[in-house]
Amino acid sequence: MEVPWLLVAHGSVTALVVVSFLCGQWPIFEGTFIQSINHFLTFGAYHYLLRFVQAVCGTGAKDLVLGVEQYCCDRPNPILQVFYVAIIGVTYFIIVQTSFEYIPGYYVSGWHRYFSIVAVAVGAILFVLTSFSDPGTVTAENVSQYVSAYPYDNIIFVEKECSTCKITRPARAKHCRICDKCVARFDHHCGWMNNCIGEKNTRYFVAFLVWHFLICVYGAVILGFILAGELKERKVIYILTAYYGIDNSFSGLFPHVAQWLLAVHNTQILLSVFLAILALLLGGFCAYHTHLCLTNTTTNESFKWQDYMMWMKKENEAKANAAALKASMDSSNSEAHRAPLSKWKAFFVRSRRLSVEPVVKNNIYDRGMIRNICEVIVPLSERKSFSRRKSD
Repeated sequence: MEVPWLLVAHGSVTALVVVSFLCGQWPIFEGTFIQSINHFLTFGAYHYLLRFVQAVCGTGAKDLVLGVEQYCCDRPNPILQVFYVAIIGVTYFIIVQTSFEYIPGYYVSGWHRYFSIVAVAVGAILFVLTSFSDPGTVTAENVSQYVSAYPYDNIIFVEKECSTCKITRPARAKHCRICDKCVARFDHHCGWMNNCIGEKNTRYFVAFLVWHFLICVYGAVILGFILAGELKERKVIYILTAYYGIDNSFSGLFPHVAQWLLAVHNTQILLSVFLAILALLLGGFCAYHTHLCLTNTTTNESFKWQDYMMWMKKENEAKANAAALKASMDSSNSEAHRAPLSKWKAFFVRSRRLSVEPVVKNNIYDRGMIRNICEVIVPLSERKSFSRRKSD
């Protein structure tokens, strides 16, 4: 029983690390060990690594690590692209070597061999389109059209000049410090694609996320059907109940079935768990970016709106407190000559506060789900009306 416990421990640690890394900054985890793990993974580990390298190898080695960090994080590089290709290639190679021998099987048809090739090929095409397509570079030649296409809302976007490109920065655009160019409808810079995600390639990026989520779900399900087919064809449950006298119930059969699967098909189980974890991660990203597309918002804009809403909320609270203080002082002056209030009545009078004015998010770019989706699928710069736009 050592192998099952080892697998359980590995899965538990993996789940803890993933949850801590992705969700450790949520308010619900504030002050918990999950927040501590998140801080260590995102900041502490690298800080301690730098201190260790400097103590063992000197300042020169620390500068080398900082140089590698600058190359990996502050400059375009294909490191994560190569890593993606390696993950896809190695995973598919292992599946072919270890699982194709069970296709066709009891529950799995033979056409899945060929469909898997098509699925991986489509994913590779979407990866290439997202990585090497123009995200929507703003230049001196097209800046007037972009300024006309995306009006300023004077809330999170105001008219100003890009200090690097020396051109007017259109609304919804941003200068990417890594790619060193202004990108229209800027979403974020994706290291996995080694490219910015902007107006022209958001459609490819979202399609890439959705397709890879479906691939992972598909792979995990097919591997599950392979394992179920092996149990059926080898009559494992019948043998356990008829020859070994195991109780024909879930609680009675599960430990023995799991032990047999881990002993005979441990590779398929590990692959299915790996694909299921990837599916959960990609599912979260898919849901987030689908929401952004439906509301015609970008990742960059969501952060801007978050900062704006927080700032306005604090400002409204300050105004409400000031108004409440002024009202309390005026009330005290007017009631100075009246009979004193009872303790309970005075308590409730002091407890009343003016209501805080709610902060409303006014996204002028949200024009309804249908038009928002159409804008992602067919960007404004690829429409005939775009070339005829002129700045005022």
